Amino acid sequence: MLLLCPMSLKSSFGINLQRIRRGQGMSQEELAAKAGLARAYLSGAEAGRRNATLETVEALANVLGVDPIDLLKKHPSTQDNMP
Repeated sequence: MLLLCPMSLKSSFGINLQRIRRGQGMSQEELAAKAGLARAYLSGAEAGRRNATLETVEALANVLGVDPIDLLKKHPSTQDNMP
């Protein structure tokens, strides 16, 4: 039986990516350029519309100076309230 989480990993990744990027005062354009990505790709990733490869997660984490798991983990503030 397949159990669905209230928020997908893509959505959590996008929310974390945007939160960390904004917290560092970095624009999408700047982060994309430093990570070797297109700004449109980064925008889609932040919106939860793109599937990031492990290489992309690692590249973004390196540019942002965070552990890759920080981009992937679900935070209580990004999850629906669960019983």
